[in-house]
Amino acid sequence: QLHLVESGGGLVQPGGSLRLSCVASENAFGIDVMGWYRQPPGKQRELVATSLRFGSSRYADSVKGRFTISRDSAKNTVHLQMNSLKPEDTAVYFCYSKRNSDEYWGQGTQVTVSS
Repeated sequence: QLHLVESGGGLVQPGGSLRLSCVASENAFGIDVMGWYRQPPGKQRELVATSLRFGSSRYADSVKGRFTISRDSAKNTVHLQMNSLKPEDTAVYFCYSKRNSDEYWGQGTQVTVSS
């Protein structure tokens, strides 16, 4: 079993920035993918960004150029730097991890972009 713990959500004005962090603890070895998904109000969960163990990253088109994912495999952590936030970025953000065929999710952290 893998446990993911997120931090860093909150309320921010449009144009502002937030940094989300996620740490995988307990038996956190051999993780292939770490990343972030989000679920806007009344919508389905969607990909934000993922990072593979050996370097490559993937972003949703809606966040390219504004969000940056970074991963420290040695510490089993992943961060999401979110800049130029928009109201449509409002969502619950979930940390995601995949090891072999097993997928794991964090509890989620609320990000609200509003003036």
